Amino acid sequence: MEEILSGRLKVITGDITCLAVDAVVNAANSSLYGGGGVDGAIHRAGGPSILAECRDIRTHRYPDGLPPGKAVITTAGDMPAEYVIHTVGPIWHGGKTNEQGVLADAYRNSLQLAAETGVKTIAFPAISTGIYGFPKQIAAVIAAETITKHLQTNSLPREVFLVFYSENDKETFNTAVDKSRMSV
Repeated sequence: MEEILSGRLKVITGDITCLAVDAVVNAANSSLYGGGGVDGAIHRAGGPSILAECRDIRTHRYPDGLPPGKAVITTAGDMPAEYVIHTVGPIWHGGKTNEQGVLADAYRNSLQLAAETGVKTIAFPAISTGIYGFPKQIAAVIAAETITKHLQTNSLPREVFLVFYSENDKETFNTAVDKSRMSV
């Protein structure tokens, strides 16, 4: 486990659906009805209560779907976490449609919602780096910078976990962040 910011940011590998944290972040699609990757895994692990809450959000708050960069919260159903914070990352279009800004918003809005809810521990997947095609190295730097800025000015969450499914993805993250620090 890699620890950053006096242990407040931890980089790990594992299954995000099994972590005993206050909240896990779902890299959702705008429908909020589940899908592939992390989104599908969270819906499967959490059970039908997450989908029921997502349907309610769609009915009452976001009838056209959750816009990219925004975040909403539900309970975590059958998972060990208490909450799921659903956020929609951007689809990569070569960096021509403000994808970097929208990805930063997804992290920032998730962290802000967590803080407002009193979440002390939160786990993030690598948002938008799967089927949405966001380059992992660019996403890593955006995630690290956005989370770092939040933690430097907010007491909550106290701990943030970046959870990678494979050791290779974890190393891609660490390498990209190390390179960006050297170029500053």
